Amino acid sequence: MFALQGLRILDLSRHAPGPYCSMLMADLGADVIVVEAPTTHKSVGSAMGISDRDIAFNPVGRGKRSIALNLKDPAAREVCLQLAKNADVVLEGFRPGVATRLGVDYDALRAMKPDLIYCSISGYGQTGPYAPLVGHDLNYISIGGALGMIGTPGGAPTIPMNAIADFAGGGLFAAFAVLAAVVHHKNTGEGQYIDMAMSDGVLSLIGLLAGETLAKGRPPRPGQHYLNGALPCYHVYETSDGKWLSVGCMEPWFWARLCKQLGCEEFSNEQFNTEKFPEIFAFLRARFQEKTRDEWFAQLKDDEICATPVYELDEALRDPHLIARKMVVEVEDAKYGKIPQVGIAPKFSKTPGKVRGTAPRVGEHSEEILRELGYSADAIAKLTGK
Repeated sequence: MFALQGLRILDLSRHAPGPYCSMLMADLGADVIVVEAPTTHKSVGSAMGISDRDIAFNPVGRGKRSIALNLKDPAAREVCLQLAKNADVVLEGFRPGVATRLGVDYDALRAMKPDLIYCSISGYGQTGPYAPLVGHDLNYISIGGALGMIGTPGGAPTIPMNAIADFAGGGLFAAFAVLAAVVHHKNTGEGQYIDMAMSDGVLSLIGLLAGETLAKGRPPRPGQHYLNGALPCYHVYETSDGKWLSVGCMEPWFWARLCKQLGCEEFSNEQFNTEKFPEIFAFLRARFQEKTRDEWFAQLKDDEICATPVYELDEALRDPHLIARKMVVEVEDAKYGKIPQVGIAPKFSKTPGKVRGTAPRVGEHSEEILRELGYSADAIAKLTGK
């Protein structure tokens, strides 16, 4: 038994936020049907070099069923409407107005299924002056206020990977919102529309920092806030092998233990003394150059000191703790055999999630899904071109 068993989701989205949102729910048992353009991977593959084998490794497509439909074709759109009628949730990630032009917007689908839950994920939302603007993760974290505080003092903002807006501010928030709407539906029988803007999600994620800014009138600037590099006790240090160690000894007792280990106990009570920061930084930078990253981790980790290696992603995927937590798992692919995948983050005691299969090829389940809708063999052949 899965936590979301029996929940059917129709996913019309294309890019990272929507597929990640539905992946989270598929991992917990939801039946996710993805509507893909017939040429999706052909066009993306030619532009980005995505192979058939790459698709098997794609985690955001896993555990789903795929039907290939050209929503500009009236017959294909009718199939989509039938799928929506049988779904509990519809998810889309088009630019505002596109779903309406395609005839698959909330109002159109609600007319057929009044209790439908419909979630739109977009960069800036469905309303407001920026709603029609185009963008990507970098733009949303810029507008949302996150990018401006990431980096080093006096330098250009440091561009992170697209985890903040696409996956957290968009996909994760959308999954949370959808499941909240599912609870409301269970209690009242009502469906509803969810307008999820990634830029909104970004600002919410940094809400604590926003609160400080509203209270003090000063935004956190790169390298000048206690959480982004201003403090010696909360920083990253290069080690003798050119790698990096993160130190997060914010509490006085953790800091005191670190000072004892490093032989600088004279700094034990100077943790927040800004006048001493240049001296402390200089000492720590020199001291951490005396051993490798992993030697420091081995020395410090069991002494109640907040210090960990800064991993590159391939190292994280080999880390014994993350492997023990089943954050790297294997799933069987019909063509390529066992494929490693990122595991499922929440660990449920009663209804654990499961990676139930690799990402489908475009339209892999078209015939199966059309049969479920009651289409005849001739109609299926006409719709699939077979």
